[in-house]
Amino acid sequence: MSSMRIDDPNSNLLFVGFNQDSSCFACGTKNGFRIFNVDPFKPTFNRVFTPGSIGIVEMLYRCNLLVLVGGGANPHYPPNKVMIWDDSLRRVIGDLTFRSEVLAAKLRRDRVVVVLREKTYVYRFNDLKLLDQINTRPNDKGLVALCPDSSKTVLACPGISKGHVRVELYDIRKASFISAHESELACLALTMDGSRLATASVKGTLVRVHDTHTGAMLHELRRGIEETEIYSIAFNNTATFLATSSARDTVHIFSLQGSEGGAGGGAEAADEGAAEAEAAQATDSAGNPVP
Repeated sequence: MSSMRIDDPNSNLLFVGFNQDSSCFACGTKNGFRIFNVDPFKPTFNRVFTPGSIGIVEMLYRCNLLVLVGGGANPHYPPNKVMIWDDSLRRVIGDLTFRSEVLAAKLRRDRVVVVLREKTYVYRFNDLKLLDQINTRPNDKGLVALCPDSSKTVLACPGISKGHVRVELYDIRKASFISAHESELACLALTMDGSRLATASVKGTLVRVHDTHTGAMLHELRRGIEETEIYSIAFNNTATFLATSSARDTVHIFSLQGSEGGAGGGAEAADEGAAEAEAAQATDSAGNPVP
């Protein structure tokens, strides 16, 4: 599952993100949001708001519940609020309010994760009860990853130190700290079951894959020689392939099948030519504080 905020002031598109199984994707726009089916590709529905800018749209598989956050120059909702939207009712059924801008949000059947600049919050979805809050390094990109598999609860976010990732293994009440890169982090992604973590730094030349339980590096994948910005990383559903997109107008697809461990990790790029050189206050729909 991958998502990205769009910072181009000339674009009508503010956000694009896939749902948990990549069967749909959502677009936040200057006048609402749109949902598209992937295969076959077709628009599913469009909601127009006035004023209407939506900066973040997170789906819950294909159901009627979404997370919305206002964004852009004319936000429909305050950028410091997370709105739980029921599309069958066409209204907000709950919200979370913070003291600063929400930079990212993730949703699954039992959790809502909200990212601020220096803090990541974890809430139970059914009653919006605060379960955890994690201090992070300044996280202007809103980096976070949450595994979609409801039988596992694994979350990854920046640590306190540069290039470090904190992995919360909530099922076994363990936190794993991974020194992924020497430079600042640019992207994070987890496999469906949360067993593998992929990371890229702001240099954009290498992608590394780690075991989330042991912290061991399983693959080191070279995207290219020259530095660039990596926009997104995504595993396929079986974690046998990993894709990256970058500012060099390339998409790399790596095979993760074969030997693991160390540089190279047995993985090869599918496209060889491209490899050239704050404290928060939560409220429910009635405005009552959530503990």
